[in-house]
Amino acid sequence: MRLYEATPDGPAKGAAIVVMEAFGVNDHIEDVTRRAAAAGYHAVSPDFFHRSGGGVAGYDEFPKVMEFFKSVTDDGILVDVDATLDHLHKAGFTDDKIAIFGFCFGGRVTFLTAARRKLGAAITYYGGGIVSTGPLPFASLLGEAGSLKTPWMGHFGDLDKGIPVEDVENLRAAVDKAKVDHVIYRYADADHGFHCNDRAVYNKDAAEVAWGRTQEWLTTHIG
Repeated sequence: MRLYEATPDGPAKGAAIVVMEAFGVNDHIEDVTRRAAAAGYHAVSPDFFHRSGGGVAGYDEFPKVMEFFKSVTDDGILVDVDATLDHLHKAGFTDDKIAIFGFCFGGRVTFLTAARRKLGAAITYYGGGIVSTGPLPFASLLGEAGSLKTPWMGHFGDLDKGIPVEDVENLRAAVDKAKVDHVIYRYADADHGFHCNDRAVYNKDAAEVAWGRTQEWLTTHIG
């Protein structure tokens, strides 16, 4: 499994797994991984499409995206997360000093991991398929929201047609039963993908606020 890796100039405060969108570990995700390293974290981004041969798809290449997803399952995702954790353990990090955050498909991977693994922190950006299932072959994770094992933060845009505000509020109600620290933020003028500065949906204000909150969450929970 390909793993893009970026490390800080000085000693790392912790580690971060950056989970790709549905388009693979592309230039943007590599850039976000470097941003996490610049913020002081040993950052890695695994290629969850490796069973399909790996690679990236353009933002408008949805047939190619669907081909990638033919070999992606929740069980396989967790195998890959565990392999990534093992890599970070060998680099000297314990689970409580490791965070995971992701976008789109990666937002759902992050939520799945927070429900099934106990790490230091987790942050989801507009994770589709957590509440309502979409075109991808994944089950809803809403039933696991109340038993999260990892402190979790969610970022969602109100203009996101694939994740209606009603779904976000249903998720908030379900997560409120969790015993770990959790919070959901909504962004009134933001659409799906608002954090990606390589896409037309990029919303600079929302992206900067969400990234600031992400860094605060990492500082609070892993250092």
